[in-house]
Amino acid sequence: MNFRYFLKASRSFSVALFVALYLVGCTSTPNDPQPAADQYLVSSSNVATVSKDQLTAQASAISPLYALLLKQGISVIKLVYKTKNWDGTAIQASGLLIVPNTTTAVPMISQQHGTIFDDADAPSNFGPASEAYQFATIFASIGYIMVCPDYIGFGASKNLPHTYENRTSLAQASLDMLRAAREYIGSHSEIKWDSRLYMAGYSEGGYATMALYKKMQDEVPTEFNLRAVSCGAGAYDKTSFMKALLTQKSAGVAQWNRAFLWVLLTYDQIYKLNRPLSFYFKEPYLADIQKSRQLATLDVSFDQVLTDSFKAGILNGTDTAFLNAVADNNIYDWKPLTTLHLYHGDADPQVYYLNSKNAYDAMQVRGAGKTVQLFTSVGKTHVQTIPDWLAGTYTLFTTVQ
Repeated sequence: MNFRYFLKASRSFSVALFVALYLVGCTSTPNDPQPAADQYLVSSSNVATVSKDQLTAQASAISPLYALLLKQGISVIKLVYKTKNWDGTAIQASGLLIVPNTTTAVPMISQQHGTIFDDADAPSNFGPASEAYQFATIFASIGYIMVCPDYIGFGASKNLPHTYENRTSLAQASLDMLRAAREYIGSHSEIKWDSRLYMAGYSEGGYATMALYKKMQDEVPTEFNLRAVSCGAGAYDKTSFMKALLTQKSAGVAQWNRAFLWVLLTYDQIYKLNRPLSFYFKEPYLADIQKSRQLATLDVSFDQVLTDSFKAGILNGTDTAFLNAVADNNIYDWKPLTTLHLYHGDADPQVYYLNSKNAYDAMQVRGAGKTVQLFTSVGKTHVQTIPDWLAGTYTLFTTVQ
């Protein structure tokens, strides 16, 4: 999700969030963590200090109601930290830490951003079109420490390809950003964290959040005090989504096709298939893809871009190499143990609703019960569901202590 669309949805969200603020209370018992010596944090730099008055002016440009939601100014810090790329190579990545200027201990939200094509929109660049600038600042002013990873391929690692919709690298970069943030907070006594962690994301951010959640539950279940998770409109069931794109007419929106294209190109690289582009794509679209890669302008149904032989190999099951690559990124069929809310519009033409529905159904089969809930925005698209996810996320995080 490009968060420029957030501006279009924000007015309805501001009303919902305003109501939620006055319906839900929030209490906590401070319990500041005591981390070990830095193992992940490489460096930090101050990006901005934004007063409540400045935030009010900024928020009022979106909706005047935001002025009533803000509680305090914020400090914005860029962190550079150690992590690993998809192939296990040690690299440095970056992200943004946004801290409310308060002496009260507050919880933390790890917020994974949606799809971006421009490095200027990465959280650590704090550009005006970024989710960090438009969304995370408001939640920080309300009273949350916001941790916003750039992901590999943006910010400090912009010289590397972004590992788009790859569960392993998205989860690793996000987890190590949390660790770096914990180390930074541990050496800055003026920042009070009450140890609670919440996680949220929409679109690619929803997928990244789900990947991070599963990695933490499987590998480091006690490292953080995780309280609740909110995932909006992520592509969790890659296999079913891919087959739907191959057998159904998609909307033919160039921006959305760039995302579909990016997934295919990323998996070809990461899983070392190394096939010629002509294996996947046919003319007249091939030339544009060869020139512009994921930035190609494809304004037709995505299935029309693909070669008949590639589609046949997927649908008849003979292209096992690509099918296995896609299946390796499925994160819908498991049993979450901590509260998880899924949000999705059932008229979403960009990330199909089947992703959240299949995830919910599979998790129920595994016995998740009320731990997992699916909130369906009836008749709403990808962008139209953003306000429902944002308001639901706030309510979830303030009711699950």
